[in-house]
Amino acid sequence: MSLFTRSQQPPGTDKDVPPDETGVPEDAAAQQGPAEPADTATESTEATEAADAPEPAEPGDPDPDTAAQAAEPEAAGGNPAEAVGAPARDETPRGWRGRYPGAARGVATATTVLAAVLVLGAVLLPDTLDRLTVAQFTRIPAEALLGVGLALLLPPRPRRIAAVVLGIVLGLLTLLKFLDMGFWSVLYRPFDPVLDWTLISDGEEYLKETSGQAFAVAAVIGAILLVVALLVLMTLALVRMSDVVARHSAVATRGTLVLGTLWVALAAFGVRIAGDPLAAKTTVEQATNHVHMAQVSLADSKEFAKEAAVDPFAHVPPDQLLSGLRGKDVIFAFVESYGRSAVESPEMAPQVDAMLADGTRRLKAAGFSSRSAFLTSPTFGGGSWLAHSTFLSGLWIDNQQRYRTVTSSDRLTLTGAFQRADAWRTVGIMPGVIRSWPEGKFYGLDHVYDSQHLGYKGPNFSWSPVPDQYSLEAFQRMEHGQKHDKPLMSEIILVSSHRPWAPIPRTVGWDELGDGSVFNAINKEGKNPDDVWKSAHSVRQEYAKSIEYTVSNLVSWVERYGNDNTVLVFLGDHQPTTMVSGKNPSHDVPIAIVAHDKDVLDRMSGWGWQDGLRPHPDAPVWRMDTFRNRFLTTYGAKTAP
Repeated sequence: MSLFTRSQQPPGTDKDVPPDETGVPEDAAAQQGPAEPADTATESTEATEAADAPEPAEPGDPDPDTAAQAAEPEAAGGNPAEAVGAPARDETPRGWRGRYPGAARGVATATTVLAAVLVLGAVLLPDTLDRLTVAQFTRIPAEALLGVGLALLLPPRPRRIAAVVLGIVLGLLTLLKFLDMGFWSVLYRPFDPVLDWTLISDGEEYLKETSGQAFAVAAVIGAILLVVALLVLMTLALVRMSDVVARHSAVATRGTLVLGTLWVALAAFGVRIAGDPLAAKTTVEQATNHVHMAQVSLADSKEFAKEAAVDPFAHVPPDQLLSGLRGKDVIFAFVESYGRSAVESPEMAPQVDAMLADGTRRLKAAGFSSRSAFLTSPTFGGGSWLAHSTFLSGLWIDNQQRYRTVTSSDRLTLTGAFQRADAWRTVGIMPGVIRSWPEGKFYGLDHVYDSQHLGYKGPNFSWSPVPDQYSLEAFQRMEHGQKHDKPLMSEIILVSSHRPWAPIPRTVGWDELGDGSVFNAINKEGKNPDDVWKSAHSVRQEYAKSIEYTVSNLVSWVERYGNDNTVLVFLGDHQPTTMVSGKNPSHDVPIAIVAHDKDVLDRMSGWGWQDGLRPHPDAPVWRMDTFRNRFLTTYGAKTAP
């Protein structure tokens, strides 16, 4: 018996029952059913009526006539002829349904309404949070009309099977919409059903680092229960609605014809509500888009292999690589979530731009010059490793499959070119790495200092394991301040501006850093992420403070420890989430090159970059994957990009 249906069979009639004292003829009694004895105490009038009359059908119940026909042969042992003379079977509903028939009908009606709301809500549900409005759910969904038509055409058993299958499919598509909402709000793109499953584990890791192990486990369990509940409830809802349609076929047919005609007219005239077509086909379009995305992702592996096979610098002799930077200490520093919005948003730019202007002035006073522009990142709101690999490999790495492919290859990276030239010691400062990181070999790093090897004894700042000022001081102590027989090429990942931007470290005197214990009190004084994320304005303010903290400390490090041979290239890896960057943001991030030697900046004069640390709105914009070839050409081999 289905959860949403209840079998009900009307009582049979007995032609052999003699006429009662009212004088009703026997033939009439046979046609009308057993008559009710007058003024007797053996049975109340209400009980007799309950036995003779079937209870009103609930949504999902089988047709009463069909049930009666099925009951007759069963009463007579499978012989319809014998059923005529068989005594009537008591079909009065038992349990609470029999005791409270009104309440049972109310529950059945409410269940049908909820099933209809669930199904219609699922087919009209958008895939982005900004479109989650009342207007979205007042449209006419083509999927619902097609579903009703299918339920009207199919026989009972195939109809039930189709309802179960479509219920599971609709549940999965609804889950996909929820994933799209999350990806659009954070990464500014839809969920890739082929390549993005690995990112879910990264999300779990993020929750564990920012909210604790217990919260992360609870979130995972809650997500699993939500998925199971969604699939089960959606399936049961489709089954129930298909039964309702079949039972009220005449009304359903007329309604479908009317609404179908209206849908065609609205679609033909392009009528819209809140910017979206009133004649909706939301779920079909989104499913089609994801199927196309899956096809592209599956074919992307071969396409990327062709792209990666072409490398104009693969066979350049080592002595021709980076000849224009020989003897220089070159640093490539990535600033987490440092996006174009930081220098152009009305809420954040005044604070950040003032810091960049002050940094430009301070560097100039110390004998350094700077140039800046924009790069277009392959990712948004997260996935920093995709940006790092794009910048350093010269290939567009916008998904995890490409990242795994390139990092397991022998592609020459920008940092690897320094190692191949055999004129630099190459090191990595990776405070965000908390476990083994085999990619260090791919990037051509002789030694990697992760969060466990920087000597830090202070607290985490939400996701960030080590404050950036401490990481820069550790780099100075362990590598830059040591004597080497070669200059240094360093890749430094700065993470204090990582989401959720609370609490934020505070700059202390460089001589006060010690083992990082000084940050214990600063961490306790910091803001709680739950408080910060109550409004977009407060999030933007804290984000701007985190960018100011990291970049100002980078400038301060150059002031304090830089020399005539220092060359610093620092850039953002991606824009922050849309809650910070706003609607329809670009993928652009600022990049700047700082050098003491005038010849270093003169070599890049043809790039068209602007003076100072802050790129203006009309500054050049390059795709991030083009930087490697331009840099290697400008400072060494003249192989055409």
